Amino acid sequence: MRSLDIAGTGMQAQQTNVEVISNNIANMTTTGFKRRRAEFQDLIYQDLRRVGSNSSDTGTIVPSGAQVGLGVRTAAIYRINEQGNLQQTSNTLDMAIQGNGYFQVTMPSGDTAYTRDGTFGLADDGTIVTADGYTVQPGLQIPSNATSVAVNASGQVQVTLQGQTAPQTVGQLQTATFPNEAGLDARGENLFLQTAASGQPVTGNPGSPGFGNVMQGFVETSNVNVVTEITNLITAQRAYEMNSRVITTSNEMLSTLTNLR
Repeated sequence: MRSLDIAGTGMQAQQTNVEVISNNIANMTTTGFKRRRAEFQDLIYQDLRRVGSNSSDTGTIVPSGAQVGLGVRTAAIYRINEQGNLQQTSNTLDMAIQGNGYFQVTMPSGDTAYTRDGTFGLADDGTIVTADGYTVQPGLQIPSNATSVAVNASGQVQVTLQGQTAPQTVGQLQTATFPNEAGLDARGENLFLQTAASGQPVTGNPGSPGFGNVMQGFVETSNVNVVTEITNLITAQRAYEMNSRVITTSNEMLSTLTNLR
């Protein structure tokens, strides 16, 4: 019976759906996290009577035909890149991007990764780094005798040195945008890597056309909406139950056949 296999694909699809939703809920407090959404496609169809075929020698054509679908499969898991809320932390080196863009990070391998997580700190030499110690490009160093650090909306980093009143500029942060942000490869640790689908990064100063502003003393919270996720979870659970009911019904039909005498 086809219904057994069809319902099986439906249960597998809803299992994937629940896994995506559970990952969203698990990361509801992860800085800079972007929620995901599972998308599905129907599988191929089996023609019991092909549409458009001749139904007689006089050339009459079948207007509709008869096709039986063979189930569903996962087509993609999209990342929803809408802006999360900005939460004030008052931490000097916490930064959030309001608008488009990613901070650029140098990985230990030398590759460049991209992140929306602006929870930064200082290395032992004063270099601005991520929570895992990866250097934030372009590798700005804060002098050890700096009494204050200020980052303006355009990413310019200024420090006030001990015994001085006028601030000094130590460097300029740049952010990157992509033609297709959904094509970035998520690597964990709030980091993304460029892929052929994402396109080449376009770098520029924050606040310039097409780039968001840098907000010092803020972090971007997850864009997960708990109410929406719970609603989606209930819908996925009910869909899973209905597919399992189809399997139960198909089993009862097969049982009826085996009990015929």
